[in-house]
Amino acid sequence: MTTSPDTQSSALHVADSHDVIRVHGARENNLKDVSVEIPKRRLTVFTGVSGSGKSSLVFSTIAAESQRMINETYSTFVQGFMPPVARPEVDVLEGLTTAIIVDQQRMGADPRSTVGTATDANAMLRILFSRLGKPHIGSPAAFSFNTASVRASGGITVERGADKTRTVKATFSRTGGMCTRCEGRGTVSDIDLTQLYDDSKSIAEGAFTIPGWKSDSFWTVRLYAESGLLDPDKPIRKFTKKEMQDFLYREPTKVKVEGVNLTYEGLIPKIQKSFLSKDKEAMQPHIRAFVERAVTFTTCPECEGTRLSEAARSSKIKKISIADACAMQISDLAEWVRGLDEPSVAPLLTTLQDTLDSFVEIGLGYLSLDRSSGTLSGGEAQRVKMIRHLGSSLTDVTYVFDEPTIGLHPHDIQRMNDLLLRLRDKGNTVLVVEHKPETIAIADHVVDLGPGAGTAGGTICFEGTVGGLRAGGTVTGRHLDDRAALKETVRKPTGTLELRGATTNNLQSVDVDIPLGVLCVVTGVAGSGKSSLIHGSIPAPEGVVSIDQGAIRGSRRSNPATYTGLLDPVRKAFAKANGVKPGLFSANSEGACPNCNGAGVVYTDLAMMAGVALTCEECEGKRFQASVLEYQLGGRDISEVLAMSVAEAEEFFGAGEARTPAAHKILERMADVGLGYLTLGQPLTTLSGGERQRLKLATHMAEKGGVYVLDEPTTGLHLADVEQLLGLLDRLVDSGKSVIVIEHHQAVMAHADWIIDLGPGAGHDGGRIVFEGTPTDLVAARSTLTGRHLAAYVGA
Repeated sequence: MTTSPDTQSSALHVADSHDVIRVHGARENNLKDVSVEIPKRRLTVFTGVSGSGKSSLVFSTIAAESQRMINETYSTFVQGFMPPVARPEVDVLEGLTTAIIVDQQRMGADPRSTVGTATDANAMLRILFSRLGKPHIGSPAAFSFNTASVRASGGITVERGADKTRTVKATFSRTGGMCTRCEGRGTVSDIDLTQLYDDSKSIAEGAFTIPGWKSDSFWTVRLYAESGLLDPDKPIRKFTKKEMQDFLYREPTKVKVEGVNLTYEGLIPKIQKSFLSKDKEAMQPHIRAFVERAVTFTTCPECEGTRLSEAARSSKIKKISIADACAMQISDLAEWVRGLDEPSVAPLLTTLQDTLDSFVEIGLGYLSLDRSSGTLSGGEAQRVKMIRHLGSSLTDVTYVFDEPTIGLHPHDIQRMNDLLLRLRDKGNTVLVVEHKPETIAIADHVVDLGPGAGTAGGTICFEGTVGGLRAGGTVTGRHLDDRAALKETVRKPTGTLELRGATTNNLQSVDVDIPLGVLCVVTGVAGSGKSSLIHGSIPAPEGVVSIDQGAIRGSRRSNPATYTGLLDPVRKAFAKANGVKPGLFSANSEGACPNCNGAGVVYTDLAMMAGVALTCEECEGKRFQASVLEYQLGGRDISEVLAMSVAEAEEFFGAGEARTPAAHKILERMADVGLGYLTLGQPLTTLSGGERQRLKLATHMAEKGGVYVLDEPTTGLHLADVEQLLGLLDRLVDSGKSVIVIEHHQAVMAHADWIIDLGPGAGHDGGRIVFEGTPTDLVAARSTLTGRHLAAYVGA
């Protein structure tokens, strides 16, 4: 029997049957054999408490496998230049499409990386100025602050055939736009010598004030004292000109001290190598404080912070140089480019215009192209990465977003939702990990993971529509319509922190009194000047503890126990109980398993393929020598303690033989911020963004500060956890602390004692105080965007 053409056209084509991404048996991190079907060409939101397994399913399983399979289509030669991606722990993954990941990873903090260089807008501007700029100074490289001018001349040997060689004189030159004084950084550093030594003392009298430089240290102080180049008994202020030159700037020189050959080097280069070349965030607190005191960064006097050479700044289009263009607010720059009409560069102008308009459309029109990319918040960085995808003609692509509403005011969330829906409507699959109810509400499909976090999570609690989630009875469903109420009574301030004439970034000479002894929330649309006011204007004396959104740095050997300092009292307790050295109980020191060097796994590098990590056969992944595991405290060895959850360990170290007050205090703080489920030995690299933020908060709570500054502490927090955070903020205030929170979450605003609202817009449309007062007054007035959204939230 033959089928008529009409019947064929009405039947489903076999190519149209692949309309789901099918995951079966996913076991990455804490996932427990998860199986799920995700509809294609729809917007799917993944919800669940922080640490429930959302990122493990979306990023570490679906997106990672898509990326790995695309990489395998290239030759092994090309794969050698790509980061290797391991195959995720999953039985079946079907229906995958090309995944484009738009995550919250901060952009590199390299001083030469700016918003313009990160988005190619700067490259297009350089071509534009090299074609239209007057006077003409050279190629696009002449306008690049990352390209130095180079000139060379000499002889080159040319070989032609067996015996024909001749020397030819050649010259080479390249004009770059880099400022020679600051080398394209825009700032110059200067070392304050008064922070390095007391010049009224001699070296023998202990003149050095550098942390860790003890008078008996063979490699530092004694090297200077016994080098033979300086008089160790003469006060430094009485050094001759030559002695001062040798003391501060001498090139590395071999000297003999007590029969040992050592390298003597001037103090300035030695400090630069030992302190300034290292990442400041990874330093111990007292070392970081020293570096911040000793090193001052000032705007480069030669290029005035533009990073560009004088020649690059002299070439102009309609009286605007490339430095002027990069310093403009992007919304203004878009208008300027729109006014250029030059047929010879029409395609370039169109592309540049589209890129700048995308900035404005995505809510980043308040930035400038010369803004350092390292200063962008996680939310801003994520939206900058979105720009290249907005005008893309690609369809049937899987876009993966990690909490795209982070750092967005309620007013801006609608704009982000529209962008997500636009990507879906072009025929793409959009996967979003999200906590905000406004974004969950627009989902076509919801996957809720849980029920708890860590080992208590990793299962699918609900799949279906938003309406089904509300009625489903899961943690997310129950809290989806939660609304914090305005407080009936607010605390009275115990004092004020006066800020006068604040002009950092876009602040317009702001005068404000920040109340102390209360919970003060600073709000406003993204780019209105909140961070500039708090981080840029509040002086940082002793007593101000600032907890920003910066990433926690640490290797795979770092874990919550090492990061919080918990391991120190634990090691001492084990050492005291067993009469041995504390170093034995460190997997990075004497107690480490010799086979895996305390890593617990043995890594095999397979070049362009993902390396293989196998559990160490000798210690069975416990990381310690067998002899160390014989020592016990309260009936547990050190590996068993590191395998405990925070809640278990809090009970273990709180009473009985293992009672250790110092360890118990740290564990209490970790439990207070909602990390009771974390394992003490879990690598930091496996923690979610919300978990890292709270771990940082737990660590800083130990500091003796009177004023706590928190930057969006609800980042990565589930709706159910926000209530716990509010309780923690209350406890901090009730203990006598002053808490200043930069926040967009309406629950935190409603819970505040005092609100400072900035605006009314972003960039040069913001930078002003538009409201100061209690949340009740803000809702009653409805005079600002924040007031109107908060009123809608509390149902007033």
